Amino acid sequence: MPTFKELGLRAEIVQALDELGFETPTPIQEKAIPQVLDSKKDLIALAQTGTGKTAAFSLPVLQQLDESSRNIQSIVICPTRELCLQIATDMQKFAKFMDLKTVAVYGGTSIEGQIRDIKRGAQVIIGTPGRTVDLINRRVLKLQDVKFVVLDEADEMLTMGFKDDLDTILAETPKEKQTLLFSATMPSGIKSITKSYMNDPVEVSAGGGNEGAKNVEHHYYLVDARNKYECLKRLADVNPHVYGIIFCRTRRETQEIADKLMQDGYNADTLHGDLSQAQRDAIMARFRKRKIQLLVATDVAARGIDVDDITHVINYNLPDEEEVYIHRSGRTGRAGKKGISIAIIHSRERGKLKSVERKLGKTFEQRPVPTGQEICETQLYTIVERLSKLDINEKQIEPFLPAILEQLGHLTKEDLIKHLVSFEFNKFLEYYKNARDLNNLSARPERRERDDRGRDNDRGRDRDRGRDRDRGRDRDFGGEDRPRRSSSDRFLDNGKFTRFHINLGTKDNMNPANLMGLINESLSKRDVEIGKIELMNTFAFFELDSDYADKLSGALKGADYAGKQVDLTIAKSTGPNDRGDRDGGGRKDKFKDKFSRDRGGKRHGSGGGDNKRAGKRPRRPF
Repeated sequence: MPTFKELGLRAEIVQALDELGFETPTPIQEKAIPQVLDSKKDLIALAQTGTGKTAAFSLPVLQQLDESSRNIQSIVICPTRELCLQIATDMQKFAKFMDLKTVAVYGGTSIEGQIRDIKRGAQVIIGTPGRTVDLINRRVLKLQDVKFVVLDEADEMLTMGFKDDLDTILAETPKEKQTLLFSATMPSGIKSITKSYMNDPVEVSAGGGNEGAKNVEHHYYLVDARNKYECLKRLADVNPHVYGIIFCRTRRETQEIADKLMQDGYNADTLHGDLSQAQRDAIMARFRKRKIQLLVATDVAARGIDVDDITHVINYNLPDEEEVYIHRSGRTGRAGKKGISIAIIHSRERGKLKSVERKLGKTFEQRPVPTGQEICETQLYTIVERLSKLDINEKQIEPFLPAILEQLGHLTKEDLIKHLVSFEFNKFLEYYKNARDLNNLSARPERRERDDRGRDNDRGRDRDRGRDRDRGRDRDFGGEDRPRRSSSDRFLDNGKFTRFHINLGTKDNMNPANLMGLINESLSKRDVEIGKIELMNTFAFFELDSDYADKLSGALKGADYAGKQVDLTIAKSTGPNDRGDRDGGGRKDKFKDKFSRDRGGKRHGSGGGDNKRAGKRPRRPF
């Protein structure tokens, strides 16, 4: 395998690559770099996400730019803000020892700052289609000197409806240029672009445009539709070290699944189009630092995410387009590491799964949903492993040892081990002791799903969600009936909660998931019970386990959330008939009815008129 120097790259670029730890080119880099350097022909490169395609087009383009000129000489178009920023960051690193300037232009942030950056002079523009067209229309972005046009993830841009924007951008560029098109697949729309804007292009590929990552295993789990969430939960429990992305179909479903996971104690968060750019950036920063283990996302929001070491991609719903599944699965199995792509399906999705298999050229392996016993065994051995590898700071704990030994000195070594393991493990034993076998599908699943849930799960999803809200969400996602707790019942034991007022509301893009995330991150703890949440326009009330009230007050003092200083105070307790404060002349906030139920560790819902208390969900042992 040749080195980057042997591919013809200049010393300054090779030096930057050495500092970044890049030793040898990937297959797509090995094919694309010499082609762009040695030929003026247009290029079509088919390569999956995570194969190093950013360097494949960036390195040869950067080498051929005129550093003495501040005119725009190259433009890179990509589908999302996240990918735009990633490419800009990478190109800046590649050009570290060169006098080149790059500017990223994308929506969701101030256009004035981007205009100022362009006017100061830049050789490379990296932009999303919409913002690029906007800047062209404002006559700020002048492309008459462009020598290189790069269309990255071109298939994604067409899927997202950017063809007209691409036509507008390409029409502004000179006829004499080199166009580089990078894509995972070759849909018909791309073929039309190649005919209109490319001149006799050379085609190269790495592994084939429609071939899934070689290091990815493809599994599926067949369950009744109403048991999808419970299956998801078991998959998370049986993989304690999971670091993955869960793909959902809609923004609403994405938020609901993320909320459920966080309520059940999982280290999760959500990524969808309703979030501001600042929120998306903050979530992605936490995900990259592994402060989030399960990121629940829509396809649009997740496009362009480039995160290493993702272990699992979980399809809560199969996408309508086979190419979308290919992109999803390409998020894992990178850099020679193994990855697993999972599809949770019900009986009516078998045909769709077969279509994906044909497109992918691979066969999915059906796996049984883990049983309660399997999960408990896995969790037990994980706890033991964590204990055995735990670093002990003897200096810090030494002052406390006499009191600890006084309390525990009567226990034998064996008994002490049992107590220590049981402290974390008993909750899993309790939760899964009577767990149902989710692999026993109903004899006629389609009819039962419609009879029990009053809908077709695929086509009536939004209609049913509204119905669930009206019923007070009587049914758990996992299909387990849970008794709903009345407001008066809840206040009977409210002495364990402290009620807080916080100066963040829906106007600040605050929602229950973000509020719980803020609390959990501030306390560095995931098993603290959170009670009632009441969201208003400019503020919110929430209840927290009183044992942690002082710690939260101290942790959030002077803290910042989305550019706003947090003001947290203890609020007066309210009675069972209190409807909470009103905002804006008595208008009740739209989130109040949806999320004003108990959101702590205890889970409640209707159990067919039965008032039995549901058990507690196990909290995650991390």
